[in-house]
Amino acid sequence: MDFYKKLSPFFYLSVLYFTVSFLLRTVLFFHPITQSSFTLTESLKIYTLGLLSDFFVFVLASFFLWLYLIFISDSKYNKPTGYIILGFFTLLLIYTASGKSIFDEYGGALPRIVSLFILIKTILFALFLFAQKYRAKIRFWLFAFVIFLYVLVILQNGLSEFFFWNEFGVKYNFIAVNYLIYTNEVIGNIMQSYPVIPLFSGLFLITSLITFFIVKKSKNYIEEIPTLEEKFKISGLYVSLFILSLFAVPNLSKTENSKNIFVNELQSNGLYKFYLAFQNNKLDYYKFYKTLPNQEAFAILKEQMPTISGKNTLRNVTNDSIEKHKNVVLITIESLSADFMEIYGNKQHITPFLDSLAQKSLLFTNTYAAGNRTVRGLEAVTLCLPATAGESVVKREDNKNKFSTGSVFLKKGYQVKFMYGGDAFFDNMQDFYTGNGYQIVDKSNFAANEITFSNVWGVCDEDMYRKAVKIMNLEAKQNKPFFNHIMTVSNHRPFTYPNNKIDIPGDIKSRDGGVKYTDYALSQFFKKAAKQPWFKNTVFVIVADHCASSAGKTELPLDKYRIPALIYTPGNKPEKCAKLMSQIDLMPTLFGLLHFDYESKFFGQDVLKPDYKPRALIATYQDLGLIKDNVLTIISPKQQIKQFALKRNEQPGIASEFQIHYDEIPLKTENKMLVDETISYYQAASYLLKEKEYQFKDLTGKNTKLYAKAH
Repeated sequence: MDFYKKLSPFFYLSVLYFTVSFLLRTVLFFHPITQSSFTLTESLKIYTLGLLSDFFVFVLASFFLWLYLIFISDSKYNKPTGYIILGFFTLLLIYTASGKSIFDEYGGALPRIVSLFILIKTILFALFLFAQKYRAKIRFWLFAFVIFLYVLVILQNGLSEFFFWNEFGVKYNFIAVNYLIYTNEVIGNIMQSYPVIPLFSGLFLITSLITFFIVKKSKNYIEEIPTLEEKFKISGLYVSLFILSLFAVPNLSKTENSKNIFVNELQSNGLYKFYLAFQNNKLDYYKFYKTLPNQEAFAILKEQMPTISGKNTLRNVTNDSIEKHKNVVLITIESLSADFMEIYGNKQHITPFLDSLAQKSLLFTNTYAAGNRTVRGLEAVTLCLPATAGESVVKREDNKNKFSTGSVFLKKGYQVKFMYGGDAFFDNMQDFYTGNGYQIVDKSNFAANEITFSNVWGVCDEDMYRKAVKIMNLEAKQNKPFFNHIMTVSNHRPFTYPNNKIDIPGDIKSRDGGVKYTDYALSQFFKKAAKQPWFKNTVFVIVADHCASSAGKTELPLDKYRIPALIYTPGNKPEKCAKLMSQIDLMPTLFGLLHFDYESKFFGQDVLKPDYKPRALIATYQDLGLIKDNVLTIISPKQQIKQFALKRNEQPGIASEFQIHYDEIPLKTENKMLVDETISYYQAASYLLKEKEYQFKDLTGKNTKLYAKAH
């Protein structure tokens, strides 16, 4: 057997992987969501460095194939070696199944996975040992199965990368890691969003055909098993490439440094991006970002919030007027981009009710979401602090007893609830909100006759609102004001909702339909609420959790963070506030309107105060940005800093305060003042969370009694 034939399994699988990667890169290159044109140099960079990265990643991913192939042998089944090895496997199986193995110390599914793997190895070894007559056939089908798995993973990964790009406009990132955790919702979402049965039927058919071809071309490896000397040569070559790949892959990722984010994404390898996202789900700010001395960071922050002192954001917020203990309903709407609304230029009339409500409300025309995930939006309106690097506080272990909007309301004697039409376990919402004094109302609280429609994410918004009205009617009888935070679910892929409600059928699964039904359900809620005795004494706060998409040419494209936000108070005159503001400012502004006196740790501020300095904080899980003075400053891991001058890209027929598109032009000279201010916000927030200084404490310093009452 010549050297080429010895490497045939690796060769044919690599050709398949490179072909799929090339086709995928090309499809994504021309995908409508790839909102960019590329120069010849950029195109060459995408394909040449992308191919190199694919090669080295394939080498690393072939480790298990090499391990399997290198141990194919007949000599190990000879007497007495075969019996000794079988005995070893048997003892190992007994040890792992005993419940007292080292794997049991790790808990979870690991002991069962290890036991199952060793059981399969033991059974296969016994078959090879005792069924010598069928050894060749068993080996052939096992070889075919391993090749099938590799082919399936290569094709499945290609499909997954395409659908992920179709949803987010990037290769795998932190969101993909989260999707592995919440498999029930995610798999359900896929099942309801895409034609899964024909898709996977086609996938398995193509996988089988390609496997047949590769097995046919490379079965000589198992028909003429390499000698020990030949295996050493194969291993020497593979191990050398493996070691080289360990250095090459991360160094190639450093060349993803274009100012056009799409160039970097298309050049990158999806599997390595997934690995990086998995590794970086927890980012220590002080390790990865440019820092200032803590005292200096808080001194800069004090210029924005003059009443703070020391290394803290604690301050007293006072008002001259009598407090208004009105009921408050906060509605965070799933994926509601500003450009869905007519006032921001949308011509499809998919938010007729919200458009009309905006004309009767205090409308904040220049509001930016803190992040691009639901948990970031919930964090922003609940904790009113900037999005810190890595996971949202909502999903961290140390997520309880924080200073929150709920704690302010609880201290004022309010009933406090979080309402969600799905399973609050998702995204750790239940753990977070119960740990911060909220009572939970989710799908598990619905009786069967209260559900008219549901999908994988939960009950439709109409059902949630009907349930909310019932609960508020009961709360109103308690002679205590209520604060209810409602999180919607209907404007989310698969965009299914009850038919015959709007003029877009619910079974065609369109985003426009999801938006329009969400708007319709909101209108029905207000119709029903307006008939209740508590309505006129209630303030309604409506804001998006994040935009429908975060994909753009730059790390933080501004139009993908602009969201609608309004406060509706029955009987009040409509107003507009055009000040630049962040999602974290909305609830402190509400507290100002209610004339609340309270101790605050919030980074968010009352934007209606005369001393408010306009700015907005936007972020991904690793790129942290500040918009101020027509400059976007971004701080990123590895102490990287980028700054862009913001030039409004005027769209005709849209009022000045509703223009959302900006060209981001790299600054030639760094604006150090804005860099330091950006650092101060995010470093201070990271410091307070790390040092547990963002906890709730009442005036006596106690931090448990208040929440105990809430339960």
